[in-house]
Amino acid sequence: MKISHVTTRVLSTPADNPLIVGLPAPTDTREFVLLELGTDQGLVGIGLTFFGGALTPALRAAVDMACWDLRGKAAGRSVCALLGGLRDRAPTYASGALVRGYPVEYLAMAGPRLVEMGFRQMKMQCGSEPTMAASVERVRVMREALGPDIDLMCDINQLWNVNQAIEIGRLVEPYHLFWLEDVTAHDDFAGLARIADALTTPIAAGEYHYGIVPFRNLLEARSIDIVMIDLMRVGGITPWLKVAGMAEAFNLPVVSHVIPEVHVHLVSAIPSGLTVEYMPRTLRLWEEIPAMEDGLLVVPKRPGLGLAFDRSVIERYQVG
Repeated sequence: MKISHVTTRVLSTPADNPLIVGLPAPTDTREFVLLELGTDQGLVGIGLTFFGGALTPALRAAVDMACWDLRGKAAGRSVCALLGGLRDRAPTYASGALVRGYPVEYLAMAGPRLVEMGFRQMKMQCGSEPTMAASVERVRVMREALGPDIDLMCDINQLWNVNQAIEIGRLVEPYHLFWLEDVTAHDDFAGLARIADALTTPIAAGEYHYGIVPFRNLLEARSIDIVMIDLMRVGGITPWLKVAGMAEAFNLPVVSHVIPEVHVHLVSAIPSGLTVEYMPRTLRLWEEIPAMEDGLLVVPKRPGLGLAFDRSVIERYQVG
């Protein structure tokens, strides 16, 4: 089987999040590159990436994704099955609905609403509050609104220094966060290690790294407890699996960053897969998306990635 033709498209879609209810829709847009690799046997593999900064490695990820989709279609098996098919579903957590710009009163209503949607895990944001007490209050409000049985993560997006992360991290320990994410600068491996050693709450990081080499630094420095891998930034499914293998060698779990419809294959296939980030930025691009059942994202059974671009969405939002 040989690649016979390549089709690329740029789409500009609304930057809304269907998990957010009761607030005005954003007016900005989100851009994607859609890729189709056609073959001399009539099969077509699909890939995508975000359009913008660091475009070259991101485009490499789209090509790698499309090749895995082709491999699955040629074998008549899902990508998850190609990788061993350890499970047919994986836990998933709601993301992007509890961001730091929203007041705590909204968070107290939005969290239980996500539970009603079926989520048993969800992530909030902190880090820009004017005082430590305000940061702790956001976490307290969320935990009390959700109760003890919902996994709650908190993303700092690198906004704390090391000492802040340790001090505030200790103050929020009574609220039993599932993890604290990107608590300080992503390349401060020694600082992250200090934080991880000081706190009982697990520390997650990795989404800001491109390629596989930074993950070696994170792991060897014992900087994190949970390895977060972004399919596009790491370079595609192939390097994603390499990082997952490194994580397993260090006895650390793996979680994904964005693109849940693809990551469900990967997290479900590996023994160290912990949960899939349900960030719905890309879900409108597909004719059909993976189902969610009892807080678990189900792996599509169709060959390859089990996805097909929605042609009506392409016609509506294509810009190039």
